[in-house]
Amino acid sequence: MITKSRTVPIELLHLRSIRARQKVSEKIENQVHTLEKGFSEETWFDQRLESLSLDCLILNDLLLETNNTHYQIDSLLISRRKIHLFEVKNYEGDYVVNEDRWQSLSSGIEMKNPLLQLTRSESLFRQLLQQLGSDFTVESHLVFINPEFYLYQVPPNLPIIFPFQLTRFMNNLSSQSSSLVEKHHTLAKKLLSLHIKKSPFSLLPQYSFGEMEKGILCIVCWNEFLKYGNQHKLTCPNCGSWEAKESAVTRSIEEFEHLFPELKITVSTIFEWCKVIKSKKTIRKILSKNYNLIQSGRSSYYERSK
Repeated sequence: MITKSRTVPIELLHLRSIRARQKVSEKIENQVHTLEKGFSEETWFDQRLESLSLDCLILNDLLLETNNTHYQIDSLLISRRKIHLFEVKNYEGDYVVNEDRWQSLSSGIEMKNPLLQLTRSESLFRQLLQQLGSDFTVESHLVFINPEFYLYQVPPNLPIIFPFQLTRFMNNLSSQSSSLVEKHHTLAKKLLSLHIKKSPFSLLPQYSFGEMEKGILCIVCWNEFLKYGNQHKLTCPNCGSWEAKESAVTRSIEEFEHLFPELKITVSTIFEWCKVIKSKKTIRKILSKNYNLIQSGRSSYYERSK
């Protein structure tokens, strides 16, 4: 059972918007590429976990804090007797292990050892369980999902699952007898309550409302602005997708809220932000459906309905 589904990281949502609306550095472009790739690989692994015929609870993309230290858990699976932590990687190429050093065979360049991150996360999570009075056994796994990856000289005791081992690992998990009781659900709810929604690791470039290009971004390709299609729909000139006008405007308002939480939501501001919509009356109608009007003379604005 999926208790916490994975959603697009807020940092990635912000960077998609910023990159589409203003020129960014090569560093930011690489950051977006890394986040997109990571989200894709984690989503692929989520689908494998969902296929398990095992009574379990799955929490994806947890950001926790233990003893003033933040750490990320890609996927966490609670079974009857054990909690499994998964760190998912999509590395490509040939690498070799030399003690704690991981190096590329082609370039000789040393890479960051992902086992160190996994060990750190497991240690902090064990401490958190102790603080919560939980006695579950914790087992961590570093999962490589790209078949074009190989790691040489790997000690057999390392908690690594290679692509050719993944199906067997999943089958072994599914074959285990597991019947969850109340304490499992209680722990899952507690971990969900401790999840930190805003990551302290986010690094965003400078941006402002005035400097950003205005318009409604395509929800499919995120690098093109929607154009007027007909009376009720907008269309993307890049991928050809269509979206209902009201849905597109609502989504664009939410994007505005995330990017500019300090700015007031007014008809004029959203009219300027969406750009493609030709009538302020349409904007006012859509805002009235989901937001409360705060009357303040000429400075009236909208707040999201509770």
